[in-house]
Amino acid sequence: MVTVMRNCVADSPLWCGRFKPSHVCAPLREQKQVRPYVKYVFRNCSTSGSLERRDDLVEKTQPGWKWRLVISYDGTQYSGWQIQKNYVSIQEKVEDALSKFTRLPRDELKLVGAGRTDAGVHAWGQVAHFTTPTCFCDLEPLHTSLNGILPPDIRILEVSSVQPDFHARYSACRKTYQYKAYVSPVMDPFQHAYAYHIKNSVNIAAMEEAASYFVGTHNFSAFANHSADTASRDTLRDLLSFTVSSIGPQLLFEVEGKSFMYKQVRNMVGLLVQVGKELVPPSMVRTILLTEDRRELAKISPVAPAHGLYLMSVGYDDKVLRPVPNAPKASFGRWLRYPVSISA
Repeated sequence: MVTVMRNCVADSPLWCGRFKPSHVCAPLREQKQVRPYVKYVFRNCSTSGSLERRDDLVEKTQPGWKWRLVISYDGTQYSGWQIQKNYVSIQEKVEDALSKFTRLPRDELKLVGAGRTDAGVHAWGQVAHFTTPTCFCDLEPLHTSLNGILPPDIRILEVSSVQPDFHARYSACRKTYQYKAYVSPVMDPFQHAYAYHIKNSVNIAAMEEAASYFVGTHNFSAFANHSADTASRDTLRDLLSFTVSSIGPQLLFEVEGKSFMYKQVRNMVGLLVQVGKELVPPSMVRTILLTEDRRELAKISPVAPAHGLYLMSVGYDDKVLRPVPNAPKASFGRWLRYPVSISA
């Protein structure tokens, strides 16, 4: 059973997972018991009104709802995606905004990101999910409010309902990263925080050849920095594509794979830059892969800096992205509607 609230008090939240007694209309306060899994949905909140029961939106088995966010951010000022003690992270900012809107604590929201980007790494298409015990009636107010609460260097691009078994990280079947570099004796001041400055001329053809050796299934342990998360995991990874292109001084690396290990992309780009500078041959990629030893890579190639890396997109099977029945339609942002001026 769903109780739909229409014309609630003006300061009522547009979502009803949590609300203070002062925010609830009198008819609701008169109810002494609430049955398990009842959902309360606010609609058209204004100044006063009545309650309406909706038995056509009964939720029989699912005690909560799962929601997908597509997030873009400038990672310059943050310690990365994941929450860290004494540092400011993207996850912390998004959780704070969600908690402020829904009035749910962090442990109930359970916000999870698809990729735990490092400090300084940017994203065009990070994906995250969170859960709520009740359903939103409209995702546009949530979407607008989150972007109003978040700092301007973090934006929510999309909000949608997903299947209960959707998981932002473990349901992902592919990820696409781009790495940007600027090849010039003098750095463009407008790109210094968003591209790796390379002062040497580079051999694009040699880098293209070297990148092709990464494609396929390999043991990438030589290209992964040690972390607690990767210590006991399988080091085999399948790269679907790896391209190198340039337009003027702009140099772009794009890699797509099913999953990546800690700092794997930045280590691969670091070696490709050494190939482009003609300090090592393209075949060095195969040599380092066979060593399966991160220390061998460190002897010839530094890690590419974080500020040139972008998480572009995360791909999923259509089945897990399908919205559940009776869920509100996805929100992609709302255009402002300017009033029509009438001339005298």
